[in-house]
Amino acid sequence: MAITAQLVKELRDKTGAGMMDCKKALVAVEGELEKAVDWLRQKGMAKAAKKSGRATSEGLVVLTMSPDGKHAALAALQCETDFVARGDQFQDMAKRVAEAVLEHSPADAEALTGIVGEELTQLIASVGENMQLGKFKRHSSAGPNEVLGSYVHANGRIGVLVTLTCGDAANVGKPEVAALAKNLAMQVAAASPMALDAKSLPPEVVAREREVYRKKALEEGKPDAIVDKIADGAVRKFQQEVCLLEQPYIRDDKKKVSDIVKEAAKAVGDTITVTGFTRIQLGQE
Repeated sequence: MAITAQLVKELRDKTGAGMMDCKKALVAVEGELEKAVDWLRQKGMAKAAKKSGRATSEGLVVLTMSPDGKHAALAALQCETDFVARGDQFQDMAKRVAEAVLEHSPADAEALTGIVGEELTQLIASVGENMQLGKFKRHSSAGPNEVLGSYVHANGRIGVLVTLTCGDAANVGKPEVAALAKNLAMQVAAASPMALDAKSLPPEVVAREREVYRKKALEEGKPDAIVDKIADGAVRKFQQEVCLLEQPYIRDDKKKVSDIVKEAAKAVGDTITVTGFTRIQLGQE
């Protein structure tokens, strides 16, 4: 496979490694990008492989909710320039896309295109700039005990939905629960977790991390007897960085997210369980 300048740049953007190191890594793994990321990390030339979510396009992420707060939709609409993204026509179209997701619950991008595609085509012709539908997600509350938390970053580039479940439905409307849901949504926006907890991480992701750190320890000349212990410790640290409930809380890094959930539960005299989250960011793969 040819090692192009674009491929080198993409690897450099993902890892922060030097250009020549990136080229060397790509040559070593015959141009496979993810293997090159691991190669650089094993050599100690790259930061931990956590998706950076670098925005690569303009547009808008829109959140819309039903009047009763039990149904919500997040949707991204992408365009070429910030100038168009800030325009009324584009923003109205982005809202229309989110409303279509909420109303029709399309199964996939093709289904959503069938609903809003004609309007989008007309807008593209009118504005003269390419646009495309981005990621979207619709959520409906599973029952009276569930709470939806939401947050859209001020510039409209990131949108988050978080779901909580109270043990007693009578506590769903309490301000402490609403505040927790909002704060967790802001946490997800800022810290970009990969999973809810360690059990939710895909096994292949954990195995990949362990192997990267095993090889890195061997590269550094660590004794064979402690290589696995080093790798296990690195995996635990990785889990604390990418699992929502294990992450340091953004407003008080002396606490974990799980600690603030426990505090809110104690305040209302109930159990509160974080059951899931969705995060959509413009340009994130």
